[in-house]
Amino acid sequence: MADLEKIVEEVSKLTALELSDLVKKIEEKFGVSAAMPMMAAGGGGAGEEVKEEKSTFNVELKSAGGTKIAVIKVLREALGLGLAEAKGVADAAPKVIKEGMDKAAADELKAKLEAAGATVELK
Repeated sequence: MADLEKIVEEVSKLTALELSDLVKKIEEKFGVSAAMPMMAAGGGGAGEEVKEEKSTFNVELKSAGGTKIAVIKVLREALGLGLAEAKGVADAAPKVIKEGMDKAAADELKAKLEAAGATVELK
């Protein structure tokens, strides 16, 4: 138990980007997925609706923030753009920068952009 507490303590010190990398490595190592399974609503009341979990997401850049150069670097890397194209995307905010991504990839891109100083929203 003490070992688990030490691990939890160390994990709590990680940044969002480091946590994202950790989850990917655990998924690869053990062949599992960290995606939450969709559960049916318990109790089955007649008036209850079961919401379907969204499976694809669009990543929208709301603002490049004060560190636009860092955001442009992330955009270049993540989207495979040249410098001028990435700058154009950053200047055009708010703008959807990538569509139809799965939850994990969308969260990862969002974390990278936010770490660079951008404001990002998943839709």
